[in-house]
Amino acid sequence: MQSPLPVTLEWNGVRLEPLAPHHADGLRAAAADGELWQLRITSVPTPEQTDAYIDKAIAMRPSRLAFAVIDAASGAVMGTTSFHDIVPELDRTEIGYTWYGRSRQRSHVNTTCKLLMLGHAFDTLGCAVVGLRTDNFNHTSQRAIERLGAKRDGVLRHHALRRDGTVRDTVMYSIVRGEWPEIKAHLHYKLQQGGGR
Repeated sequence: MQSPLPVTLEWNGVRLEPLAPHHADGLRAAAADGELWQLRITSVPTPEQTDAYIDKAIAMRPSRLAFAVIDAASGAVMGTTSFHDIVPELDRTEIGYTWYGRSRQRSHVNTTCKLLMLGHAFDTLGCAVVGLRTDNFNHTSQRAIERLGAKRDGVLRHHALRRDGTVRDTVMYSIVRGEWPEIKAHLHYKLQQGGGR
């Protein structure tokens, strides 16, 4: 596996740009769309924390490569997503730190982002496996990951702190390289049918 370098990916009206300080105002606006920082089971920054959130994401390279999710037509920032826990020696990465403004949720945006990122991971970088994880109480995220076709690997008990100080269990999923062609075809089909949520 090649170690991922900052890259811009675009398709189906969605552009993934390497997250940078100039995305801060757009990211604040996306988070304000639903006041997402109020959600206990996500890591969406408050308006005051957005600059530090971006700085931390950039500082985590090369183990994390964060993207701003952009509406290609308007240039509006819709949210963010990342490759993270990148381990070239194992041909493994994960996709996470993903959130979108409420008005973009349950739309084609997440499916398009996952197609772009999974395609880059498997077809360009040569990954053997891509992992995804979520809070055990984030049932919406679990359903979305399962709709992608990822397999549930298990639960890491008492694994990570939430913003409110409680400790979460983390539900782990993965997609292996041999599953990617079928999953890719399925996600394209979902988008064609208008169900790419």
